[in-house]
Amino acid sequence: MIQDETQGDDACRTIEVAVVEPPSTKLYLPSENADEEFYVPPLNFSVVDNGIFRSGFPDTANFPFLQTLGLRSILCLCPEPYPEANVQFVKSNGIQLFQFGIDGCKEPFVNIPEDTIREALKVVLDVKNHPILIHCKRGKHRTGCVVGCLRKLQRWCLSSVFDEYQRFAAAKARVSDQRFMEMFDVSSLKHHSLSFSCSKR
Repeated sequence: MIQDETQGDDACRTIEVAVVEPPSTKLYLPSENADEEFYVPPLNFSVVDNGIFRSGFPDTANFPFLQTLGLRSILCLCPEPYPEANVQFVKSNGIQLFQFGIDGCKEPFVNIPEDTIREALKVVLDVKNHPILIHCKRGKHRTGCVVGCLRKLQRWCLSSVFDEYQRFAAAKARVSDQRFMEMFDVSSLKHHSLSFSCSKR
């Protein structure tokens, strides 16, 4: 208890001070073992929806993390041959690889292959392929277009589709990608089930 006597005043103020122990803020770590392996997600990794993930190109450092996802499928949007280490990873983990080669072109007026995006979306929409990882080189443009078109199927408004695209593309966002997503016709895919998503109508 602290008493504070004010000069020139007979009044005495009493202030009660309670000392409260703060809750423990110690971070829980499963093990202090220096040899313990830490998980490293691929560049730009994120959850898209139930059983659907996105990222940049996984390398060997990411394999232990990917194993925790229990993937059934990987959808690669790069045209280059899949690296041998990645081929061995998918084989040894019973993962099916779907490859839809789309050139990572930086030119602003080059057409994005609509048929390829449509075929890739059919793979993503098939729940038998879940859990599935969609990836390209950086997980920005090609992956962003596939996810953006999926969002249109999920009835997202365009401003939200573009916001998500820009979160991953950042300063590298392309008007041509956004125009493609805006113009993409989802009507031929509406018969595919969206049972994996809470946005099912």
